[in-house]
Amino acid sequence: MELVIALGMNGIVWGLIIALIALGLSIIFGLLDIINIAHGDFFMVGTVLAWAVFEGTGNYWLAFAIVPIIGFGLGALIEYAVIQPIKNAAALSIVATFGLSIILQESVRATYGAAPSRLTAPIETTIPLFGLEYEVYRLFAAFISVVAIVAFFIFLHRTKMGTWMRAVRYDPETATAMGIPARRVYQITFAIGFAMAALGGVVAGPITTVDFQAGVDVLPFCFMAVIIGGLGNLEGTVAAAVMLAFFEGVMASFADPTMARIGSLCLMSLVLLIRPHGIFSGATR
Repeated sequence: MELVIALGMNGIVWGLIIALIALGLSIIFGLLDIINIAHGDFFMVGTVLAWAVFEGTGNYWLAFAIVPIIGFGLGALIEYAVIQPIKNAAALSIVATFGLSIILQESVRATYGAAPSRLTAPIETTIPLFGLEYEVYRLFAAFISVVAIVAFFIFLHRTKMGTWMRAVRYDPETATAMGIPARRVYQITFAIGFAMAALGGVVAGPITTVDFQAGVDVLPFCFMAVIIGGLGNLEGTVAAAVMLAFFEGVMASFADPTMARIGSLCLMSLVLLIRPHGIFSGATR
């Protein structure tokens, strides 16, 4: 029973981190119509940059401030150089972002090496929780993820740029006619998506391994969360990510991780059969 509780709690923590990353994927797809195959590698870049900051300064807390800013800048640059020329071409976006994924992975491997690394958590204490000695850093990671997700929704609904993003998303022609700078909105949206994935990498760094292929497992999970939550439904994406991760965590206490992932894929298939637009699609409509 204690194993089920521990893996279930780990699943909720991981689900909140995935929700943060998947939100970035969802806004990129919803606003730019870009199927971003490289989004998992944005997460990977975040973990590697966090490791580099820690190695260079000995202070992991600096990574929480520095890495998202670097991710925002890289996202703006990639949108200008890679995404803008192939905008409105879904097939080309898959090819372009797949190539970008390979470039990011090979660049990291050439720079930092192929051997996986481990990061020491900045908080190493544990507390008794449900009869377990649970790592405080995992609770902190969940807290940071929740704060970042809430901050994103406040930004989306309470700021001028957030209003512009929602307007361009729902009716780009009318938004442009009303004077909204759609071009700048596209670039900032992609940059925010990268920054959110990079922040997810910083939060997850001490929990997972730092590896040039770290985004390979994260990307399918993010796509599953976006699909189950309903395309364009940001709140549904968050709920679906937490639900899936908790489901996999509990499954992993009874079966190996591969079977747990197969169970998640079966759940996604079932949702698509019953509700093709996602389990939370009613909220979107």
